[in-house]
Amino acid sequence: MAFATRGFSGHRRTPDDRLPPGQTLVQRWPVLSAGPTPQVDTDTWKFVIRDESGTDHHWNWEQLLALGVEDVTVDIHCVTHWSKLDMPWRGVRLDKLFANVETEFEYVMAHSYGGYTTNVPLEDLLDGKAWIAIEADGAPLDPEHGGPARLLVPHLYFWKSAKWIRGLTLMPSNDPGFWEQNGYHIHGDPWREERYW
Repeated sequence: MAFATRGFSGHRRTPDDRLPPGQTLVQRWPVLSAGPTPQVDTDTWKFVIRDESGTDHHWNWEQLLALGVEDVTVDIHCVTHWSKLDMPWRGVRLDKLFANVETEFEYVMAHSYGGYTTNVPLEDLLDGKAWIAIEADGAPLDPEHGGPARLLVPHLYFWKSAKWIRGLTLMPSNDPGFWEQNGYHIHGDPWREERYW
């Protein structure tokens, strides 16, 4: 698969204690994608959480926004060694989507328009740790950055923040997603440099 890679100019090293090991600061947000960019309109966008009973919990764009959009500023860290600090986002906290979803499963597979998947422990998505993001840097998410909506899990490497998010499937075990099946770490903590298997 081809990668679109732009925005790597302007790197600089810093001793900032907010920068995980092996990371370099960037000012511009690089674009890294496996495969073509899906074109998803907010009129047709849908999000689904499937629980262990096979029940689907659905939201369209308006229903997502009605849950309450909040502002959040976080640092993001890519497995390809770039980091962007104090990045402003707007999105819906995952806790709101899971408010009426009962589960005993501990893992989730995130699914994207275009077929991408990534696995995430449920504990990494709840308690204010993750969002369905709809804006970044003060503007709606461009398709190349995962718009109209992407998962935002800032405490893990950025491949876990799946672009073009369309749903989550609860799982009893931590089955690997796309990059995890191709050599990336099953978890992806940047502070432990969990880049690869």
